[in-house]
Amino acid sequence: MTASNRSIAIAASLICADLCNIERELQRMEAAGIDLLHVDLIDAHFSPSMPMGIEVIQQARKKTSLPFDVHLMVHDNEFFIREMLKIGVQRISFHPESAFHVDRCLGLVRDAGIQAGLALMPATPLTVLEYCLDRLDFVLLMLINPGFAGHAGETQAPYARRKVADCRQFLSDRGVMLPIEVDGRVSFDNIPELVMAGATDLVAGSSSAFHPGAELATNVARIRALIADLGRSPPRPADR
Repeated sequence: MTASNRSIAIAASLICADLCNIERELQRMEAAGIDLLHVDLIDAHFSPSMPMGIEVIQQARKKTSLPFDVHLMVHDNEFFIREMLKIGVQRISFHPESAFHVDRCLGLVRDAGIQAGLALMPATPLTVLEYCLDRLDFVLLMLINPGFAGHAGETQAPYARRKVADCRQFLSDRGVMLPIEVDGRVSFDNIPELVMAGATDLVAGSSSAFHPGAELATNVARIRALIADLGRSPPRPADR
């Protein structure tokens, strides 16, 4: 696999921005050239975190033309899917671990003309995708436990890169080339190996796009440069 700067999408994580100055932050993201705005919507039951609610997302939608990539971490998936459809988002992923009617939820998203994805927690096996592939537009792989991104010491699962590679192989074996989004401690150090393993969409948060060592635009340019360097290097097989 080779990579180009624009074949890999950068989805900047909204919860890592300054939510007290959301309009300014959205302008910064647009100027930095991000591809997607990654929006984590957590209900405080799926995991003990609730960084923003529906109203914040609705207000943000009015302030930018960036595509919204919404990641639901909730129990009442149908309710939140319908609310996001009202707001006018472009992509919605949800967790099969909390969805009783997975096929119904996927149909609800796709019937509205929105891209649908399934998000898997680190230890969830890829086999849950088996009967959903015809309804999927992308897969989101959580590389840390959802909702704990701000906790000190929370690191990527030790098998994170292998799971990305396994997911790419799982899809390839079934003749499917879906985008694979990766979320959780996606950093300058591991972006190259995640892309080489098969990741196509990078949720960029405090370890990359919002890294405190530089401005957002500088960090996004650094991510682009890392990806571009992969395109100039011979591809190597993913670790299995």
